[in-house]
Amino acid sequence: MLYTVYGWYLACMNLLAFSLCGADKLKARRNRWRIPERTLFGVSGLGGAWGFLIGMMLFRHKTKHRSFQILIPLFSVLWLLLTGWIVWQRYF
Repeated sequence: MLYTVYGWYLACMNLLAFSLCGADKLKARRNRWRIPERTLFGVSGLGGAWGFLIGMMLFRHKTKHRSFQILIPLFSVLWLLLTGWIVWQRYF
């Protein structure tokens, strides 16, 4: 049960991060109010890093910002390690 909740949590956070990345890119193109960077980092740090990383590549958004070049892949690796550790604890 706990592992199912964890999986759904990560899926929702990654979908949210991907959506926010796309929405922010669209707003940037239209010169409209933007999503704050701390919100983007927050969602990524709370589990949506892979979704945001895919969004960065697909939408070519925030790819030139050094902070995004460093933190988003770092968050991705950290969540991968955490997920690997959780799977290891469950099955081994």
